[in-house]
Amino acid sequence: MQLGNFSVSLAVKDLKASMAFYQKLGFTSQMGDLGGWAILQNGPVTIGLF
Repeated sequence: MQLGNFSVSLAVKDLKASMAFYQKLGFTSQMGDLGGWAILQNGPVTIGLF
């Protein structure tokens, strides 16, 4: 059974630090507003940081 894409939204205290952490894991920024949110993707996995 193939489930397709997977996404999760996370509430973070420091958006820039969280983005740097996930980018080290291979995620790339897809869109966002550094004042409050960012969407990152790594293959079929999408993470929303808020």
